[in-house]
Amino acid sequence: MMKKITLLFLLFSTITYCQVIITPATFDMNQSITISIDAKSSATNCNKFSNPQKIYIHSGVGDDNNPFGKSVVGNWGQDDGIGEMTLNSTNNRWEITFIPKTYYNLTDSEVATITKMGMVFRNENGSQEFKDNGCNDFVFNVGTFQLTLNSPSNTTTTLNSGQIYSISASTSKAANFTLKANGNIIDQKTNLTNYNYQHTVNQDIDFTLEAIHNGETKSVTFNFIVKPTITEAAIPSGMKDGINFNPTDNTKATLVFYAPMKEFVHVIGDFNNWTRNNMYLLKKDTAKDRFWIELTGLTPQTNHMYQYLVDGVIKVADPYSTSILDPSNDQYINSTTYPNLPTYPTGKTSHAVTLLRTGDEEYQWKTTDFQRPAKTDLVIYELLIRDFDALHSFDAVKARLDYLQGLGINAIEFMPVNEFDGNESWGYNPSFHMALDKYYGTPKAFKQLIDECHRRGIAVIIDVVYNHASGQNPYFRMYSSDSENYDAQVNANSPFFNQTATHSYSVFNDLNHSKQAVKDYVKRTAQYWIEEFKVDGFRWDLTKGFTQNCTNNEGCTNSEQADRVAILKEYADYQWEKDADFYVIFEHLGPNSEETKWVNYRLNEGKGIMVWSNHNWNYSSATRGKHTGRDTRHNRDYSSDFSWISYKNRGWSIPANISYMESHDEERLMFENFDDGNSNGSYNIKSTNIGLQRSELAGAFYFTVPGPKMIWQFGELGYDISINQNGRVGNKPILWNYFNNQERKDIYNTWNKLIQLKLKYDIFKTSDFTLDVANILGLKKIQLSSPNSPEIKYITIVGNFSTTTQNINPTLQKTGVWYDLLDNNKAQNFTNTNNLISLAPGEFKILASAPATLATENLILNHEVLIYPNPVKNSFRLNIKSNKLTLFDINGKKVKEFNGAFNIDKSFNIQELKKGFYILKIVNSKGKSYKKLIIN
Repeated sequence: MMKKITLLFLLFSTITYCQVIITPATFDMNQSITISIDAKSSATNCNKFSNPQKIYIHSGVGDDNNPFGKSVVGNWGQDDGIGEMTLNSTNNRWEITFIPKTYYNLTDSEVATITKMGMVFRNENGSQEFKDNGCNDFVFNVGTFQLTLNSPSNTTTTLNSGQIYSISASTSKAANFTLKANGNIIDQKTNLTNYNYQHTVNQDIDFTLEAIHNGETKSVTFNFIVKPTITEAAIPSGMKDGINFNPTDNTKATLVFYAPMKEFVHVIGDFNNWTRNNMYLLKKDTAKDRFWIELTGLTPQTNHMYQYLVDGVIKVADPYSTSILDPSNDQYINSTTYPNLPTYPTGKTSHAVTLLRTGDEEYQWKTTDFQRPAKTDLVIYELLIRDFDALHSFDAVKARLDYLQGLGINAIEFMPVNEFDGNESWGYNPSFHMALDKYYGTPKAFKQLIDECHRRGIAVIIDVVYNHASGQNPYFRMYSSDSENYDAQVNANSPFFNQTATHSYSVFNDLNHSKQAVKDYVKRTAQYWIEEFKVDGFRWDLTKGFTQNCTNNEGCTNSEQADRVAILKEYADYQWEKDADFYVIFEHLGPNSEETKWVNYRLNEGKGIMVWSNHNWNYSSATRGKHTGRDTRHNRDYSSDFSWISYKNRGWSIPANISYMESHDEERLMFENFDDGNSNGSYNIKSTNIGLQRSELAGAFYFTVPGPKMIWQFGELGYDISINQNGRVGNKPILWNYFNNQERKDIYNTWNKLIQLKLKYDIFKTSDFTLDVANILGLKKIQLSSPNSPEIKYITIVGNFSTTTQNINPTLQKTGVWYDLLDNNKAQNFTNTNNLISLAPGEFKILASAPATLATENLILNHEVLIYPNPVKNSFRLNIKSNKLTLFDINGKKVKEFNGAFNIDKSFNIQELKKGFYILKIVNSKGKSYKKLIIN
């Protein structure tokens, strides 16, 4: 019986490697083979070995669709002897010999289905990996009869009409050849091992070449495309890269595509059945290296879809897509998260496609007068939607805003929400920088969330990742060694990516920010988020990677780089060009001299760049009660001195450091408390109640330091799950039940009060403050002074981070009555500024020269309450309905009260009250709020 095997012609159909050799070159599953590799080969530039002590082969067999699909042998990362190779000192190659049928434990019937063997090599623990020069697994044909197509070398070849092309192939045994063009036989030859044929190309042709030996057939398929005639035409005025909607005709849209070094581009989609058609050939504007086309006949409010077909070969979604459909991941997005999600055109195309809709109504923003918090007042809540709520959606976050508002934060920072690989991710694997990831919901849902945040006085910051892009990115695929392979190697002529990262933190594919194409891409995509979603700021991930000077050089990467400073200033300008008050935040964590340049950039215009400031280790050491010695788990000295949180210690004139005790990237304080906390007798930081109390103590020495602050999600509940559970970026348990635990809720309530203090009282903006936090006995002190403040003029904070009771000298700024603000303003008369205070372990006091009025209720008003006029002379009004208003003077004494059912704009007369500073408590059916009121 004839055995027929059809081989789809991919790169592995011509399977020869100098790095890896199989002897004999053609083999079947029942004969002994030897696989050898040259671990020092220069033929690969991907994942080289570096003096490995052992080498393992991780291999499998399968068919043309999956070379590993039938059986795999090897345990990745384990030094268990399975697949271990031996170094042959004669030829200096690593070798392993086996019979495939036995090695892969296959039956005779399974052997009959095997056509491919795949393999990759590693060191003993898997930290080093060896693949081919396209970062692909090595794949070999199985069978003693093999057909190899030598020319053409690619599946699709583009030719000029009338061009003569030589087709050549070889077989391992003499065979009869048949060549078919578009299904018709055009040539046959017999009893050859080398086949040659010349063909004149006048039209697009799909070829099949068959070779038959003793009844066994091998075949390869390939095609020729005749280059179309390109129309040269200038892009219409005002067009941007990507989709340009026609403002007067919803049946039209103009697509603009930057594609340097490409010859021709078609658009394929639902409007032409995903087929190449010269009616949909894009015009070319050579001067701008761009192709463009006006689509007509579109149906408004319909889910149209399209891709670009580049040079007749590469299918890519629009790099400037605002929504894409994915063939692998969309099926796992439920209808609650994304109602009426369009269906991917399975069977018609491959890879991501762009979603195009015309005629949709624009979102009508409800909050149009949002006033952003001052930079120094920012209390940011960093949030990963996936691990914040089980529904993992924008709507789910919106439903939790009462909780966040009750905590007192005034900004949310979302980890990346642009389209990334897969669904469940941290988001630092971006594929389309301008598209919203559908796993979190619709664009409308995101706008509704932002709108509601603004209504509540909460700013929205999003994490953006412009250091790199994943292999799905269209501009990576268009200029890589294999456009079908997301793990391929970028080409040297790429207008976007470096072949090797030019810094020491290589991640995915490194964008080259010295290229004008990259600058244009960043400007276009970044400004889109500002214009379309009205976000308030960007946190720029891994800004150290924006230099082009420091390939594989840690010292260079971590030192000041002029090119990096210049490009990041330019990117800041892009943002301020669209929004003059936009928050620009860099995650740099680099040299102070470099960060100082950003902090001072355009500061005289009221701008300036903010930077992340990591204090995790110091606060973690403090809460653990570890002030000296060495943490052998992390091979690092304990240090509870967090004085670097002071912007003054950095030589800055403003507090531009967004400081944090935890972030998505750091181990959780409470996990460290429970895992490595100190103890003394019955006082054990590893115990739940004491460990949690230490987080309240840390908060007292964190929120009170002038400057912006950031909380990582659930830190306010003492989240104690390690960052490494389920893998560093893996899903973490969502423990909302923690809020029902009083000991954990105590952190939430204490932090709320601390945030209230920070935001209500001007003393927490003073530049006159000192931090005495280096004491190795665990006693710490912060002092703030604001003698001209109309409210609190002095604050001294003392705390005991040790595990024993100790006395501390507060060295108060004055004698007299002081108030413990977090102990219901408990008063104590100090006749001597050096009167010792006894503090139990974990105890702290916030002493103030005047009492503070703090809300103790968990519910606060959903509306941003406005008092006008303020300052006031005789009467004031509110922008909300109210039932009860209470005025307190600076000492917390109630001086006036209004009760009733008051409408918006009701006038409240206070002309009998003295000039001064007051706190107004406002109550209505939705909750309570506290606002400052000044009478003059």
